Amino acid sequence: MALPDWTVCLLGVAASICGGFCIYRLLRSPARSSWKRGVVADLMARTEKPLFWIAYSLYTRTKLGYMFYKRQMRKAREKYPTGHSKTEPTTINGIKIIPLPILSDNYSYVIIDTASDLAVVVDPADPRSVQSCLEEEGVTLEAILCTHKHWDHSGGNRALKRHHSSCRVYGNAMDNIPGLTHPLTDKDVIDVGTRLQFRAFYTPGHTVGHMIYLLDGRTFGGPSSLFSGDLLFLSGCGRMFEGTASTMLSSLDIVGSLKEDTLLWPGHEYAEDNLLFAAEVEPGNVVREQKLQWVLQQRGQRLCTSPSTLEEEKQYNPFLRSHALDLHHALGLQQNQDEDWTSYRARVLEELRRRKDIYKGR
Repeated sequence: MALPDWTVCLLGVAASICGGFCIYRLLRSPARSSWKRGVVADLMARTEKPLFWIAYSLYTRTKLGYMFYKRQMRKAREKYPTGHSKTEPTTINGIKIIPLPILSDNYSYVIIDTASDLAVVVDPADPRSVQSCLEEEGVTLEAILCTHKHWDHSGGNRALKRHHSSCRVYGNAMDNIPGLTHPLTDKDVIDVGTRLQFRAFYTPGHTVGHMIYLLDGRTFGGPSSLFSGDLLFLSGCGRMFEGTASTMLSSLDIVGSLKEDTLLWPGHEYAEDNLLFAAEVEPGNVVREQKLQWVLQQRGQRLCTSPSTLEEEKQYNPFLRSHALDLHHALGLQQNQDEDWTSYRARVLEELRRRKDIYKGR
């Protein structure tokens, strides 16, 4: 049974106060500093996971999470008045995709059919940025496609819905999407006008109701585009907050089954850090090294690194390479005699995610 919001809040506050008080007393005690450091480190190691899950529950299930998101949005607007990255629209046969750099490293995407001036937005976490783009382009917002419930992806849904009363809000009901009007299930199709057709895929793992959206390129004679939220990034994947490695592997395999010329539009600008991590686990990957050098040039000028293609990702993204023997050797893993191939790949993915979660970068 779920705890009431106020109970979760009190537990979180109590845990934080108690933990902080214990650490304070340890640091103030006259004992030898090396002993204190060891005890504090051990205490943090023991409490890191429980405290994290308390914080995660507060973020996703209470108003405190929304307040935190609003604070982060204000800080990001002050720090990056024109966005954290410089972006350029991509136009293919009259379909225009505009990446909007929001918060500290997120991307929202405005997709426009320039023939009809109809627009769709993916993950509009900063409604002001999205609204400015819509007004500048002179288009009508028809639909919001929300990948998952986290505020840095869903926080602007209700505000935009108030501005655009006929706008439809799509997402998975299991994720409690703010402002949801049209719940989706796996492989549902969303039509906006005659040339914007999206297929939703159910991809749990990061959250229990995570969805990704594939813009079908056949309707306008171009490559398809995948808006992957926090499932897949350039050379990375999302953390498994609400799923197992097996669940995440199944979701990533959905991406792996799509056409290789599909353009990947992820939810965050994590390319540099992800490629540096990939260098740790696959140092001999030449394609990855070439991509890293390009990304370093881009990020040196604060330029957006999206899109990549799925063909590229399959060559250097370790989270799409759980089948690769070179990666297995680099991780020091081998398949057990009584272990089926899918279970082994899930174990490879779990080890990759574990290493990425503790990776400190260069």
